[in-house]
Amino acid sequence: MSIHTRKLTLALAITLAFSGCSVMRSYDDELKQTVDLVSQGEVSQALQQLDSNNTGNDKDLLYYFEKGTLQRFDNKYKDSVITWLSADHLVNEWENEAKIRAGAILENIGAVTLNDKTRRYDGHDYEKVMLSTQLALDHLLNGDWDYARTEIKKTHEREAIIADVRAKETDAIEKESREKGIGTTFKNLNGYPVETLNSPEITSLKNGYQSAFSHYLAGFVYEALDEPSLAAAGYRQAIELRPNIKMLEDGLAGLDSRPHQHKPNETDVLMVVESGVAPSLSSVMIPIPVIYKGLGVIPISFPVLHSDPTRTNTPLTVAIDNANTQPLSMVTSLDAMSKRALKDDMPGIILRGILRAAIKGASQQALMHSNNGYAMLAGVALNVANVITESADERTWRTLPSTISVARFSIPTGKHEFTLGLNKKTLDINGAHALIVARVINNQVYWSQPIYGAKMPANIIAPPAPQIEPEIIPKSVSKKVRKSSTKKRSKK
Repeated sequence: MSIHTRKLTLALAITLAFSGCSVMRSYDDELKQTVDLVSQGEVSQALQQLDSNNTGNDKDLLYYFEKGTLQRFDNKYKDSVITWLSADHLVNEWENEAKIRAGAILENIGAVTLNDKTRRYDGHDYEKVMLSTQLALDHLLNGDWDYARTEIKKTHEREAIIADVRAKETDAIEKESREKGIGTTFKNLNGYPVETLNSPEITSLKNGYQSAFSHYLAGFVYEALDEPSLAAAGYRQAIELRPNIKMLEDGLAGLDSRPHQHKPNETDVLMVVESGVAPSLSSVMIPIPVIYKGLGVIPISFPVLHSDPTRTNTPLTVAIDNANTQPLSMVTSLDAMSKRALKDDMPGIILRGILRAAIKGASQQALMHSNNGYAMLAGVALNVANVITESADERTWRTLPSTISVARFSIPTGKHEFTLGLNKKTLDINGAHALIVARVINNQVYWSQPIYGAKMPANIIAPPAPQIEPEIIPKSVSKKVRKSSTKKRSKK
């Protein structure tokens, strides 16, 4: 056995020994149990289930993602904020590192020798951005509008960092694949459900991390805080991401007139309805020709996203006091965003997969063709290990919604009964601006009652818009004008 092969085999053994838990762990199975409990209204049990699956002291990003969502369902906004700030801290670490090592696609030996599960989970790009948006919602529900503004500003900054990192990573992948002669087009993967990533809804997205909802929410918050120029920018970006949605267009069109139309006893309400759960990830093994280093056909695992329509029951309207019915506009599909993100990630996944297959294959061939009996047995064991460890990364934020719909309306300040489908809830609406969040999973609806306090924006009521009065001409002057004009016409 060559020194090079021994090193590769040793690296495989060491990595397997130190990362066995992450390699063999099924996040999809664990989170399915959590989602099942949530869809039955058992939030406390879902939290217990989540904690029982994450008993170590070193919690990963996924744990904080899921726990913060469950705490929101339980109307524990402050606890949800604390949990999601822990997640935000980990995302900040990724941002700081990514600025330095952008394009370092092969930095983790485990990803090359075992599978992508050995990589530290930094979250998908849309999850990082949605974290800031969800934190902003928590702050708004807790009455802290200035903190919400901070998170919204962070959303814009995070999007810029992601755009820069992904551009450099794309260049690095293209360069690496050219040098090694590796094709990274997922359309050539026979047996992969290509159609799941190629629908018009997915290909029409600008990218996989910017959402119209996040930017419309930014516009709403800036408008409430009396910052119309920033509000206009938020509304414009939302329209650009989701064109031809009247509700989004009305946000921008009515920006100048709404302050003058606002009444002291009315509240401008943004109703947010999150429906369903985000798609799950599973692993599919596909035999593909590995030309690299002369190897033959080797099975490689790839991630596949599965939508969950059985849990998605998207309401089309919300009724207020059984009389006022408002349409809900679906402005963001996280289902589509997650698939667009996977579509953009596939070249890197394919590249790592082929390099991983080449390393495993080379190590196995060297052992199996050895005259040493122990080496041949090691080759058989290595073959078994290769099959067991070859798996795609299934980790994803499952308790995110599948779609986000919004409605905006002004109603008298006070208590009102809101109806989504067959579910009704009385909520107290207060202040110049208010936010309502409802989460629909199956037939279960989790309502969020906003908290009001001193940290809400000031109730600024603009004076009525100036009206241009028609010029009034006194009767005496009017008679003179008519006589003068009559004389002029007679002379002609």
